[in-house]
Amino acid sequence: WHFTSVTPIAERTFKALKTNPTALTLNDVKPWLVDEAWHRLVFVNGRLEPALSQFAGLPAAVHVSTLSEALREDPEWVEQHLGSLAAFDRAAFTALNTAFMQDGVVIRVPKGEVVETPLHIVHLVDGQAEGAALHPRLVVVGEALSQIILVESFVGLEKTSYLMNAVAEVVVGNGARVDHYKVQRDSTEAFHVGTTQVTQGRDSIYHSFSYAAGAALSRTNIYTKLAGEGGEARLNGMYMLDGVQHADHQTFVEHLAESCASRELYKGILDGTSHGVFNGKVFVDPIAQKTDGKQTNKALLLSDRARVDTKPQLEIFADDVKCTHGATIGRIDESALFYLQSRGIPLENAKALLTYAFAAEALETIEIDALRLELERGVFERFTHTRLE
Repeated sequence: WHFTSVTPIAERTFKALKTNPTALTLNDVKPWLVDEAWHRLVFVNGRLEPALSQFAGLPAAVHVSTLSEALREDPEWVEQHLGSLAAFDRAAFTALNTAFMQDGVVIRVPKGEVVETPLHIVHLVDGQAEGAALHPRLVVVGEALSQIILVESFVGLEKTSYLMNAVAEVVVGNGARVDHYKVQRDSTEAFHVGTTQVTQGRDSIYHSFSYAAGAALSRTNIYTKLAGEGGEARLNGMYMLDGVQHADHQTFVEHLAESCASRELYKGILDGTSHGVFNGKVFVDPIAQKTDGKQTNKALLLSDRARVDTKPQLEIFADDVKCTHGATIGRIDESALFYLQSRGIPLENAKALLTYAFAAEALETIEIDALRLELERGVFERFTHTRLE
């Protein structure tokens, strides 16, 4: 937390939220649905809205429920997994979530089951949540050889001040794959803290993408343990800040077995007096020979007053490894800007095109076409001030 002060959160008093049934309709929710054909669970102010959700089409063997339902139906299974990865004894915000979680989602994908259609978990917050703290929890267990694609969206519908403190625990079994995308578009008056803790088995794949464009202050923690031989972790992200926004990304990849690979690419675009932070750590255990790790962080400053603190780290205790890391912070390339202007492109359009091109490298790591196009559209519209239909 060296570069991120939690004083703006600590100085406020947040209330528990008791919401009334929402008046939102499906038409109100549609702008935030990437694809209406996806399975989805829609929460409004922390409460599941069945009328806005649809996940009955999931394979019969796949168990998806709210946390409250899972506690009633199978408390022993929940007790086994809830809190097994999220270290509430060493992380204050995880402890707060564990103590005050109102509800959440529990997902169990049985051995060999493949869920081809993404599951979209949408957290919407409206004016009722003014001054409230929300603590959603997500528990995902992908058993051996299973596959699932998860998309989490956090959306502030109004200029409301609240605390969104989300925790996810993800188990990726032997030979399993979990693709986990998080899209954070909370109110610019809100605070967002999100922690994801993952453990991976042999020959597993965990692919994460974090997109952060909302909240006054946000912090995203993604920690994964490669505990089985041949595992692969891909942690990518993109953040766009303006005004006085502050966004912090922290990653920690623990290589605890042989022949595992990790790849990280995080990019940030900052304007105004915004502040971005990236701290990525790769730890290689003495037993983790033949580790292949690469970590990259790049930031583009559009303003003289924007600031970035970046700290990629390698901690290696094995000798047969291939690990690299790097960070760059800079402004738009003046020669590229001049080239575009010399071809008749106005200055503002040239800046927007180069900014969009900078973001494209990170966005291209998104393997879901509909989601990639949605986020590309958001980047384009933000920097060209042109709405795409």
